[in-house]
Amino acid sequence: MLEITLFYIAATIALVATVLAMTRANAIHALIYLIVSLLAVAVIFFLIGAPFAAALEIVIYAGAIMVLFVFVIMMLNLGEKGDQQERHWLQPKIWIGPALLVTLLFIELLYVIARVEGPVSVTSVSAKEVGLSLFGPYVLAVEIASMLLLAGLVGSFHLGRRYLDRDGIEKEGEQ
Repeated sequence: MLEITLFYIAATIALVATVLAMTRANAIHALIYLIVSLLAVAVIFFLIGAPFAAALEIVIYAGAIMVLFVFVIMMLNLGEKGDQQERHWLQPKIWIGPALLVTLLFIELLYVIARVEGPVSVTSVSAKEVGLSLFGPYVLAVEIASMLLLAGLVGSFHLGRRYLDRDGIEKEGEQ
């Protein structure tokens, strides 16, 4: 019964964080809420008995993909106006929502781990087995995903860059 309640709490956090990520006008705020959503999905995977999937969710999605998004946002470099806006975002009141959701997920995860009695029956999967699966029958899906990420990176750079002339001055009407 308790696991079901924890599942619904994590699912609610995932849904709320995802909706907040989609409705934020600021890319960094959306990114933070997306990370919270991915962490909640990792907790759900752990609750249903898939710790390896939970670890992959954290390492691949909440880690690597989010770093890629941060690099894209950094490449857009909005200048002094962007710097002023970032100073405003660093105020503690901006971080209350994501911090609250992550704290709730962390407490939930600690409770689930503390409740486990005895050894956890986890099937050991080696890195070689994961690699053979990803680059065996799923090689096309992995390659398509990598090309999609590359296309998103190039597209976001192209859409966000400033059109500059040879002297580095912004051209009128071309932004």
